[in-house]
Formats: sequence, structure tokens, C-alpha cells
Amino acid sequence: MSETASPRGKKVVVVGAGLGGLSAAISLRGEGFDVEIVEKNEKVGGKLNFKEIDGFGFDLGPSIFTLPQFFESLWERAGKKMEDYVQLQSVTPHWRNFFEDGLVLDLYEEMDLMKKELEKLPGDLDKNWEQFQAFLEYGREQYALTDEGYFDKGLDNVWEMLRHYGWRLIFKMDHGHTMSESIYNKLDDEYLRLIFEYFIKYVGSSAKDAPGYMNMMSLIQFDYGLWYVKGGMYNLARGLDKLVSDIGIRIRFNSEVETINQSGKDVTGVTLKNGETINADYVVCNMEVLPAYRKLLSEPLEFTKKLEKFEPACSGLVIHLGTDKIYDQLAHHNFFYSKNQNKHFDTVFQKGELPEDPTIYLVAPTRTDPSKAPEGHDNIKILPHIPPINPDKPHTHEDYMALKDRVINKLERMGLTDLRKHTVVEDVLTPVDIEAMYNSNRGSIYGVVSDWKKNQAFKAPKQSSKYRNLFFTGGSVNPGGGMPMVILCGQKVADRVLKQEAKMS
Repeated sequence: MSETASPRGKKVVVVGAGLGGLSAAISLRGEGFDVEIVEKNEKVGGKLNFKEIDGFGFDLGPSIFTLPQFFESLWERAGKKMEDYVQLQSVTPHWRNFFEDGLVLDLYEEMDLMKKELEKLPGDLDKNWEQFQAFLEYGREQYALTDEGYFDKGLDNVWEMLRHYGWRLIFKMDHGHTMSESIYNKLDDEYLRLIFEYFIKYVGSSAKDAPGYMNMMSLIQFDYGLWYVKGGMYNLARGLDKLVSDIGIRIRFNSEVETINQSGKDVTGVTLKNGETINADYVVCNMEVLPAYRKLLSEPLEFTKKLEKFEPACSGLVIHLGTDKIYDQLAHHNFFYSKNQNKHFDTVFQKGELPEDPTIYLVAPTRTDPSKAPEGHDNIKILPHIPPINPDKPHTHEDYMALKDRVINKLERMGLTDLRKHTVVEDVLTPVDIEAMYNSNRGSIYGVVSDWKKNQAFKAPKQSSKYRNLFFTGGSVNPGGGMPMVILCGQKVADRVLKQEAKMS
């Protein structure tokens, strides 16, 4: 595709070069629009970020790659092939699960290996295996329903869901129970209950609040695999950057937007902090919805209050460690469970407090990619989920560092002996850092919380309710947080722009 003006003669400016913004820009360029991206940082990727310290390569953001078909469809929209830009490696086992009583259980895509792992559980193997298989089948049904409507059609609210699904929404989609309730109804084994509850990590919410159909997330992994981007997760951003260049999209780096300009029911473009104005027929905003309305559009409180049901999902304390010892007991992806996961969910999501004993996600990418640490060393990323910033009662830096100490103590107690002593490189991101780096709502990592009572697990809609030609993409927008979801979101935003273009032409 050439860099000439759009055959439609229409200009789109995209605010932010996170994955959602890149996906929308690529999809719209594939339809012939003239697209320009403005990005406040010096590189693409948004939260998909990278930092190298003394030979250790740390992926600051996402570390799990799932649903490759959503990424492949983006390259197809641009008339390209993903494998020419990004290569994937399968990760096995998917996860390693560590419990306080010493049990270690792996999750495998291969069912023969998975059944072998279930021999470690107490109780009757045949019963555990039968329930495990039945739970996967239930999740498979929930995923199939969600995929053919909510995902594929880009549905944005309950009315669109009702129009598409009809009676199936009521009788087949599991919205009458929470994730936890459905898990406890279908699985008797306590270890499996804890594991399946923590698939909620993909969207940074609580299994006690999210609807039951979110149990489809386990199927995303078991049926479609778990992957690593060869050379490091940030190579996905590099591949997208090259694709953007190849199809003629301009990116302005170090260019922060001051305002999205308005005229009646339309937006007319953006003004940068340096005073320059870029006029456009459409604006696609990759900044989270609530901060964008408040900061870039200066919308009044009576308008933004209607959007407060789209509360931020959790944040995290992101701890990167380089160690002079390899911890052989670790797999690529690991979970260290709380003694009381119920309490952990309540502490973080109901009380908004820092947990005393969190369930911890830990990544050791050198199991798949030894280049991420010097020889004989380990690269360890630690992520406990914690509340987003409460502006009325913010946690202090000392509070976050005290949590870091509790997390390291827990890991040392659960087998990572002398972790502190063997740490030679340390880098920590708090919610305050995350908010400043990415303009995320109160430091949220995953966009909008999935909570049936607050928002029926919906995120904000892709098209502004106030401006006909303003669209949003990213983790705060349907279908939500996580790399495949924001990549899909950008594509569905392009579809909505096309519909609006047809109306306005």
C-alpha cells in the first residue's frame, strides 16, 4: 500500500500507540483511510514495554500471549502475514502452581500430561479427572458463545447482546453465578478451585465479582495454547511498528495530546502540548476512556459520572529481579497461592487495601529464552495484584515497599531460598509509576474491572455517546484488557468507523 492520500479522502488521528491504538490504525489504513498516530512516549507498545539493565531484558508489561488468531487477522487486514513480522514459541507447561503445603501442580495443554498431574491431588483421581474435563467443556461452551457474538460482532452493551443472542443469553450464557460460584459448584478439589479462580488474572478482577461466563478464560489457554514471542514479548511491538511503517502510517513520538478539539457533536482533531493542531475527520483515542473525557475533552462531572461504573481494574506492584542464581524449580509462568484467596480478593477488590498474603504471579522467561539474562543468572518478574490508586486515601511509597518485602518473604518461604541475597538487579513499578507512564486510570493495568453488579462485566463502548466521530480503543473498552482483547478491540473500532462513515457520507 502506498503512502498517498486515502482513496476515501478521510483522515484519522489516533491518540496513543498502545496495542489498541496500533490495531485500530492498521485496520483503518487497510480500509484506505489516511492515518496518523501521536504518541507521548518515545516508542510504540504502551504497557507492552521493555527495559534492559546490566544484561537482563525485562518485559515491563504483558508476559503471556494467547489467541494468536486475533493477531493474525490484524495482519490480514493490512494484506500481510504475521509470521513475516512476529514468530511465536509454544510454552510448556503453561503454568506451575505452588501451594503453601508444598504441593506443586503443572498445567499442560496435553491432556495425557494433565491427567498425570492430577494424580498429585488428594481424593479419587477418576472423580477429579471427570470434573476437570467437565469444567473444560463448560468453559468451552461459554467461550464459543462469547466468541461468535461479543468478540466477532464487537458487541458493546446489553441491548446489542440481547439482539444478537436472544434466548441463548438467558439460558446458555452463565451470568447468574459468579466465576467462583460456578467453580465451586463444578469442582470439589480445593487446589483446582484456587487455580481456576486465578484465571481471572487475565482481566485484573475478582473471581468473586466477575460473572460465571468469564470461566471461558481457561479455554483460551487449554484450546488455543500459551505462547511466547521469540526474542521477547516486546518483539510484538517491534513487529507492529514495522507493519505500521510498511503500510504508510506516520507516528509522531514524544508528542503528547493536550486536547481533543470539539465542534458541536463532532470532534475536529487534536492539539498537541507544543501547540500544534492536527485536523482529522475521525479521532480514535487509545487513552483510557475516563481520563480522556476528563483531561482531553474537559467534560463536566455530570457527564463523566455516568461512566464511573467503568471502574478501573486492579493495578500491580511490578518487581523485576536479576539474580546470580538460577532457581531451577521455576517454570516460565508460576503462581504462588495465598493461604486464603477469598480474603485476598476481598482485601484488594472490596476494601481497596494492600494484601497481607497475596496470590503472586511470577515469570521466569529464561526457561524459554535464555538470552534474557547473563549466563548462570535468572530473570524474574513478580506481580501481585493490588488496588488501583485511591485519590482520597492513596497508599504511600513506603506502603508499596512494605508489600514488596512481604512478597519476597513469601517467595523465600515457599522455596526461592535467599532470593534477596542473590538479587543483583532490581527494578520496581508502583501504581503511581504506571499511571504516569501510560495515563492509565488510577494506575490500572487491565483497563476496566469485570464486575457483574457494577457493569455486567462490560467495558466502555467503542463509540462516544457524545461525539459522532470519536472512538475509543484499548483495555478500558469492550472487549477489555489483555493483549488479544485490545488487538481485537482496535479491529472492531475500525468496523464501527466504517459504519459511521456510511452514515455521514
